Amino acid sequence: MAGQMCWLAGLGGGTKILHLREQPHQPWTPYTSFPQYRVPDLQVRGASKGWTTYQKLRAADWTLIATDQAYVITPAIVENQR
Repeated sequence: MAGQMCWLAGLGGGTKILHLREQPHQPWTPYTSFPQYRVPDLQVRGASKGWTTYQKLRAADWTLIATDQAYVITPAIVENQR
């Protein structure tokens, strides 16, 4: 299974950066913590941090999760934890 991606605020809030997790039960982690997937960022002022990594992973069938859904726990996950 390919992993999941989401645009979340970085440390200290503010601008959203790409976060990844390889499995749905794992916490969201900034893309910079995954050197095996990371692609160098564009050196363009105002470019989103993680955009080139997002493009690579999207092509590899990773799933983009909406920001407002990033921390929603599905009933199936809750049932499996009982």
